[in-house]
Amino acid sequence: MPNKPLVVTAGDPAGIGPELCLTLAQEKLPGDIVVIADPELLRSRAEVTGIDVAITEVNAEDACQARARSGELLVIAQQFPEIPECGQPNPANAKVLLDGLRLAANGCMDGQFAGLVTAPLQKSVINDAGIAFTGHTEFLAELTSSELTVMLLVAGELRVALASTHLPLRDVPDYLTQDRLRDVLQVLLAGLQSRFGVAAPEIVVCGLNPHAGDGGHLGFEDRDVIAPVVNEFVMQGHNIHGPVPADTAFTPASGHKDAVLAMYHDQGLPVLKYAGFGHAVNVTLGLPFVRTSVDHGTALDLAGTGRADNGSLMQAVRLAVELAQR
Repeated sequence: MPNKPLVVTAGDPAGIGPELCLTLAQEKLPGDIVVIADPELLRSRAEVTGIDVAITEVNAEDACQARARSGELLVIAQQFPEIPECGQPNPANAKVLLDGLRLAANGCMDGQFAGLVTAPLQKSVINDAGIAFTGHTEFLAELTSSELTVMLLVAGELRVALASTHLPLRDVPDYLTQDRLRDVLQVLLAGLQSRFGVAAPEIVVCGLNPHAGDGGHLGFEDRDVIAPVVNEFVMQGHNIHGPVPADTAFTPASGHKDAVLAMYHDQGLPVLKYAGFGHAVNVTLGLPFVRTSVDHGTALDLAGTGRADNGSLMQAVRLAVELAQR
C-alpha cells in the first residue's frame, strides 16, 4: 500500500462522477484516497441517491496525512460558481473543474499524492466556456511539460495503446509519421517495463489500412511508415510484431501479447470496451506520476439516479495503487 493517498477528481458535476466517488467510501480500498470536489454537491447527491457517507473536508496541505474512517470520504473543497444540476453541464463551472485537475496534478508532482484518478469530464462544455480542451491526457501532458503521453487502456490482461487519440479520422495518416511511431513505441515500452513490471514487453502493432495495406494495394502507410519502424525496434532486440491487420491483431492466433498498439482511437477501443466495458481502466503513460481514469463518459442521463456502476472507478483506483507501488 502506498504511504501517500491517491487523489481523485470527481469530474463534471452534472454527470455521474460525484456519486461514483461517494461509493468509494463504502468500498474496501487497497489504499487511501482524497477527492477534489464540491462538498455541498456531494452531500446533495448522497441524499438524492441514498448513499450513506460522511463528508469530511480537509485542506490540500494536510490531505497527504489524512486517513479516512470506514464510511467517510475526505474531500478537498472546490466550490462552483453556479449550482450544478444533474444532466445539465454548465460552462460557467468549467474553469473551476480545470483548477481542480491542476491542483491534483501539482500535488502528485510535489509528492503529496501517490497518483491521480480522474472521473469523466464533458469536453464539449469546457470548449463552450471558451477554453481549448481536447481531454485529460492532453491537458496533463501540457501541464507537466511531458514531451509525449500515450493512452493505454487496460481490461484484465488485455492492454491496448493508441498511436493517436482525439483526431478526426481524415487527419490520422498524416499524423502518424515514423518519428511519432518511434516515440510512441518508446513510451509504451518504458511504461510496460516501469509501471507494469514487464521486463521484455511483447507488442503487436496494428496496421493502419485494411489487411495492413495488402502490400501497398490498399494504401502505402503500412509498408512505408509502420513496417520500417517496427523493423528498427526488432533489430534493436525488441519483441515487436507488425504491422498486423487490425481485424486479426486481437484474435487468439495473433494473441494480444503484453500490449496491442492501435493506430487510432476507434481501431483499438471497440475491442477493449467489448472485452471489459464498465471495468476497464485508462492509464496515461509518459507522465511523471501515475494517472488512471474510467473507461466511460459522464453518463448525464444517469446522474442522480443512483444506478451508475462504479466498477471502472474501482478498477482505476486498484490499478493506480498497484502502479504506484512500483
